[in-house]
Amino acid sequence: MSNAAVMSAPAGVGKAKVKAKDKPKMAPLKRKKVATQVFISIVRFILLFGLCFLIIQPILNKISVSFMTEGDLYDPVVINIPAHFTTENYQLAAKLMDYKVALRHSFIVAFTIAALQVAVCTLVGYGFARYEFPLKKFWFMCVLLMIIIPPQVMSTSLYLHFKFFDVFGIFKLITGDAINLRGSVLPYYMMSAGCMGLKNGLYIYLIRQFFRNIPKELEEAAYVDGCGTFKTFVIIMLPDAKPILTSCFLFSFVWQWTDGFYSRMFLGNLKLVSTALSVIVDELSSYIMRLLGLQTGTVSVAYSNCILSTGTLMIILPLIILYLFAQRGFVESLSQTGIKM
Repeated sequence: MSNAAVMSAPAGVGKAKVKAKDKPKMAPLKRKKVATQVFISIVRFILLFGLCFLIIQPILNKISVSFMTEGDLYDPVVINIPAHFTTENYQLAAKLMDYKVALRHSFIVAFTIAALQVAVCTLVGYGFARYEFPLKKFWFMCVLLMIIIPPQVMSTSLYLHFKFFDVFGIFKLITGDAINLRGSVLPYYMMSAGCMGLKNGLYIYLIRQFFRNIPKELEEAAYVDGCGTFKTFVIIMLPDAKPILTSCFLFSFVWQWTDGFYSRMFLGNLKLVSTALSVIVDELSSYIMRLLGLQTGTVSVAYSNCILSTGTLMIILPLIILYLFAQRGFVESLSQTGIKM
């Protein structure tokens, strides 16, 4: 017993000595690892802060300018904080854009167009993902071309098509002339219903990719339980597609809200915030000339940019409010879509 105790004592002492010798060597390695992690965190913070500042800085400048008087715009001392705070720029911009009417019209058009585009693109995207039909690859190539080709390339053909609109010559046969649909909302709704509206190709592509990654076993199980094709699509597939449908609806709403190309071509007679902003400088010049009783004249560039910045903020504000209410569902839809795609 005594010999065993004697033999075990040196072994324990040896292990303690080895551990004591390792501790000084491990401490510098641990400090070096911690220092590296801290350095990487600092660099990451600087990069993210710089990127966020580059994105937010123009908006901050517009906010600062929108509360300045005309004298502050030419004062070299005033840089970011107004010396004479005022809200007259917002009142003037709202008057020039007829803001209440334009806001109401824009909301109605953007909401209905977004809902229509998501509905038809969902059917088309599901068809591309699940069914085989003649020239499927060719038609999907056309969808990709809709994403690649800018709408300005088709502007002339769209103008002529709806300026002299006819269906197989029926209208010309009955009335003696084609129908001019320009200046009404009907052509834009027709294009959106036919998946030729703003960014429709992108929505079809996203929805198609989403449905392709849903297991086919879900549909097969529904067919076994007695569900038909339409019932399976409505009850099984659509609830799973809420994330991508939410994303496409919000994208469509925002793009339609700020669109100027299709709005000027088809909705020129309708007062919208996007079209009102594009002519706000001209309206400002006419307003000041009438106010001063002059026939001709020019408005200073700084004050014109000030009113333009104010009008831009007034257009962005509803979108920010929309995001504040929908951010949870929007972020969740993007994250789920990214995982499934």
